[in-house]
Amino acid sequence: MAQGEPQAGALAPLLRSSPQLNEKIPEATRSQLPVFVSGERMWGQTDERTVVEGDAQLRRGDTVIHADRMEYTVPDDLASATGKVRINRAGNVYEGSELQLHVDAFEGFFNDARYQLLANGAHGVATRVDFVDRDRAVVHDATYTTCTREDFAAWQPDWIIRAERLELDQVEDVGIAHGAVLEFKGVPILPVPYISFPLSDKRKSGLLPPTLGIDSVNGFEYSQPYYWNIAPNRDATLEAALISKRGVRVGGEFRYLEPTYRGRLLGDMLPSDRLRDRNRWSYALEHSASVGTHVGGIGVNLNIRRVSDDNYWRDLGRGTQGDTQRLLPADALFTWGGSDQQLMLRTLRWQTLQDPLAPIVPPYDRLPQLQWRYSPSHLGMGLDASVELDTTHFHSERRLTLQPNAQRSYALAQLSRPFVWPAGFVTPRLQLHATSYQFDTPIANGARSANRALPTFSLDSGLVFERDAHFFNRNFVQTLEPRAFYTYTPYRDQHLLPVYDTAANDFNFATIYTENAYGGQDRIADNNLLTLGLTTRLLDPDTGAEAARFGVAQRLRFSDQNVTLPGEPVVQDRLSDVMVGAAVNWTPQWGINSTVQFNPKTRRSVRSTIGARYQPAPFHVVSAAYRYQRNTSEQIDVGWQWPLSDLWSGGSSPLPEHASAVPNAPRAGRWYGVGRLNYSLRDRKLVDTVVGLEYDSCCWIGRVVLERLQNSLVTSNTRLLFQIEFVGFSRLSLGSNPLSSLRQNIPGYRTLGDPQPVPSRFSNYD
Repeated sequence: MAQGEPQAGALAPLLRSSPQLNEKIPEATRSQLPVFVSGERMWGQTDERTVVEGDAQLRRGDTVIHADRMEYTVPDDLASATGKVRINRAGNVYEGSELQLHVDAFEGFFNDARYQLLANGAHGVATRVDFVDRDRAVVHDATYTTCTREDFAAWQPDWIIRAERLELDQVEDVGIAHGAVLEFKGVPILPVPYISFPLSDKRKSGLLPPTLGIDSVNGFEYSQPYYWNIAPNRDATLEAALISKRGVRVGGEFRYLEPTYRGRLLGDMLPSDRLRDRNRWSYALEHSASVGTHVGGIGVNLNIRRVSDDNYWRDLGRGTQGDTQRLLPADALFTWGGSDQQLMLRTLRWQTLQDPLAPIVPPYDRLPQLQWRYSPSHLGMGLDASVELDTTHFHSERRLTLQPNAQRSYALAQLSRPFVWPAGFVTPRLQLHATSYQFDTPIANGARSANRALPTFSLDSGLVFERDAHFFNRNFVQTLEPRAFYTYTPYRDQHLLPVYDTAANDFNFATIYTENAYGGQDRIADNNLLTLGLTTRLLDPDTGAEAARFGVAQRLRFSDQNVTLPGEPVVQDRLSDVMVGAAVNWTPQWGINSTVQFNPKTRRSVRSTIGARYQPAPFHVVSAAYRYQRNTSEQIDVGWQWPLSDLWSGGSSPLPEHASAVPNAPRAGRWYGVGRLNYSLRDRKLVDTVVGLEYDSCCWIGRVVLERLQNSLVTSNTRLLFQIEFVGFSRLSLGSNPLSSLRQNIPGYRTLGDPQPVPSRFSNYD
């Protein structure tokens, strides 16, 4: 046996992490840590006083002091240093000419100091720094900035705070400036007698930056928000706004989060709107709760939104709440689930915001809906079954719906037996659907009730073939997946039944393999048809990732479909339109997908969609889509976020020296083009336009965005949005925040200056 080789059965040494490697040293451990001093010359009395000259150094735990000369008094735990003094405490660095410090308590002062904080990279200079304790300091005649310092004499930060006094609290991660002025590019832009700002991404109470804006409809607008950090699981944002053409608006948002429930409450009030000559308001409540009991799980969900009038979504829908929907729910849902059963009780009432140029028929309220479902999990013989019972009272204004209101009840029973093998599957299914209606007024034949019972049989089957393939110098596993789906439902006359919650299913790859052509319970189509489809996929043999998928499907109808929605003709075509689809993700950077609905009779497409996205790196994305629906619409949609320097440099330009070293971080000192254009070829005009520029410096981000969005068939709203964000300090906006517009309109958009993880103290270890 070689010398030093471990013997068989010997136990490996047990490794334990040292407490000194923690990000924060525990107090019990800190009090026991020794003090180390070193230097070129040293003298003194043991356990009393030590004097060090020449490259003097004192080290205790996460605190290191360097100086030309240092005196350490043991009984007082006091270090006095002069010359080139430098402190590194847990990655925070202070430099100056004279220091007196009680080392363990970290209490003392530093004259003619420069400082740099680890968490956000902020730094500055001061005539004096008073250390209150290890986490609190008061900085006098101070400057503060997060701009990365450059190594040349004429360097000046792009933005800086000059304050009579700064209070830095790294427990609360809050800084407070007294008697301060904010300078940008050397120009004082904002006096701030008192302001608090974050030292990290931790939430804090205080005034948020105001918003100034110019809107083509509302005119000049000034709003001032206030954030209230009530508790770790509760907060509120209050806002007051002055709108030159309308008046004064007040509003806010309250959020809460508990182990078993969460939610938020929003509200806005605009009394005496001068443009509409009325009071305007909106409110919303979102609440969800779930709790487990010995009889099952109970859930409660509320979603209530209301506004004062039909024009609110057009006039003020881009305000605090973003109420741009024209159908606003008041939805209360109670659920219970236990073992193989589920119970649901729901009430739903809609507020419909009408547009005289494009009126919509309001959906039916459900007052209430009660549903019970039973799905036994252990039937044996591989059988799957379920029973669903539902009763709903539908109510709406008859003058708008032109239908009677009703109480509708139905029972749906299903039984299937899936047969599944590695190379395929066969699933026969039998359904029985029974429905009963009780109307509040007679229907067309004079009846006040109606009943319907229908069986449905379906047989779904498919095979999966695989082979090794080689395309374009790449190895793949290629699949060939034929599928056949047959369904039969006999005819029952349903043309007199009103329609409450039913609409035709969209014709796509997901719905072509379903038993009913309609979603909802008011129409069950008579079907005798066979759907045939074929899909092939290219899979990476190592990862299983899908590089490409191609599919085709078509329905073969053996008899007419006589059950239709009001106004629809009988379906007599024996062959349906052909669905053709493709999705290619050849590399992680490229993605292409397309779907075409082709009519074999006319030999023309009925509907086509093709989209592509190129995203070679973070903050580099271009997407384009073409959407066509015959006789209805034809649009081109393009969105992008891209560094402008890459357009003329032919690629990714090198990182500036002061750029962030964090992986996937945006590059500092760069201009980015952002935007989305939606162009209607049919109308020959831009429908929606969002174009802008972003600039990412090392410590501030600027954005200017021009937005023109349709808010009705003939009108649009134009806004100019401008924003300056001082990274690690605050955000000032002219116009509404453009970030929400960019996120909503540009697929794949990524925010510049997203918060980065707080670096470890060992990343700046001395």
